[in-house]
Amino acid sequence: MPFMNEILPDTAEAFGKLRDSIFEGGELDRKTKELIAIASSVLMRCQYCVDVHSQRAAANEASKKEIAEAIAVAMFIAGGSQLGWTNVYGENVYDIVFGEKKPEEAEKEKGCCCGNWRRNQRNS
Repeated sequence: MPFMNEILPDTAEAFGKLRDSIFEGGELDRKTKELIAIASSVLMRCQYCVDVHSQRAAANEASKKEIAEAIAVAMFIAGGSQLGWTNVYGENVYDIVFGEKKPEEAEKEKGCCCGNWRRNQRNS
């Protein structure tokens, strides 16, 4: 973070101290922390972080299979989260999509579903 070091040196230093306090010491060993960081980096879609933490995990004796499993865990969480976020209507949107809603009921609703949701929120 050269720009951060130059423009906000106190912030850059604090960020470095945060990193050090998390990755050095504690109950989890460094390899485990780096594997968690890999999975988190996949979820955050940070290619740089995946690369850095994979290298650090390997340097702390993580095997390629362990790194791959950390990535697979992140993939599972990302995929599964697509099922759980859909309860904003008071019922799961997939139940609506695949349920017994009749086409004429759907035609009565005008506009984007997001607009209907917003109207329902205001009327609640």
